[in-house]
Amino acid sequence: MLRAVTDEAKELTTSRIRTVADGISAPLQPGWATSVPPGNNVGMKVIVCVKQIPDPALPGELDPSTNTLKRDGKLILDESDSYGVEMALQLVDAAGGGEVALVSMAPNGEVSGMRTALAMGAAQGVLVSDPALAGSDALTTAKILAAAVQRLGGADLVIAGTESSDGYTGTVPEQMAELLGLPSVTFAKKVTVDGATLKVDRQTESGYDEVTCPMPALVSVTAGVVEPRYPSFKGIMAAKSKPVETVTAGDLGVTPVGWAGAGQTVASVTQAPARQAGTVVEDDGETYAKIVEFLEGLKVI
Repeated sequence: MLRAVTDEAKELTTSRIRTVADGISAPLQPGWATSVPPGNNVGMKVIVCVKQIPDPALPGELDPSTNTLKRDGKLILDESDSYGVEMALQLVDAAGGGEVALVSMAPNGEVSGMRTALAMGAAQGVLVSDPALAGSDALTTAKILAAAVQRLGGADLVIAGTESSDGYTGTVPEQMAELLGLPSVTFAKKVTVDGATLKVDRQTESGYDEVTCPMPALVSVTAGVVEPRYPSFKGIMAAKSKPVETVTAGDLGVTPVGWAGAGQTVASVTQAPARQAGTVVEDDGETYAKIVEFLEGLKVI
């Protein structure tokens, strides 16, 4: 079994059976998630963390008052999380039934991205939307999402993307696992369930590790773990009536949040230097020597 946690998350551990501390009021007890009888996965419940982000096809804008990314327009489902949604749907189908639920954190009650995941086949969701959350760091985000998972009653498996396309901290899934007291497997390129055991091919620089761990568990998946389906017209129409509960940080009992919880501010933002023109090398029959000389100068070879 592999367990990946951050030092920051480790500091929140109070005992072997963990309590969700520092702002999450309700403790997590043994058996908090739906149990999976050995050899029987029927009725499997999976919760997927989905992030709603500004459309990456449009130029991003910073809020001049906070130097943070503006999120006041329509948000879309982060492509990296669509893989987690598809993985969850396939696991539930393979189990013979069950439910896929969503948790998300976004401003202004925005649910456009969540509706895309619901149209793919997820059944319900919890959206945490609260102006007080502006400026929240990765650990606060993990606390919020962990509490949202708890509000849904836990699950056999929690799935998240490896990292978001607009933040790239790559720490939230592991922090959530520590807060929830779950084993965590990261960088999953293949996920299967055998009874009460999670089996994962974990991607590495040199290949992949074959990892097993007991369920319930939390797994972060890489892009390409599966091919996400396109929502059908029927799914899009059905998604409009699927329940999404909107709650605040106060409803979840998480405090402090936002800038106060992060304990940091963005002091300034500097424009990145303009990209300089490269060197054009004309092929005169001896071009290879110039290229080798250039690479040697960069100490690449």
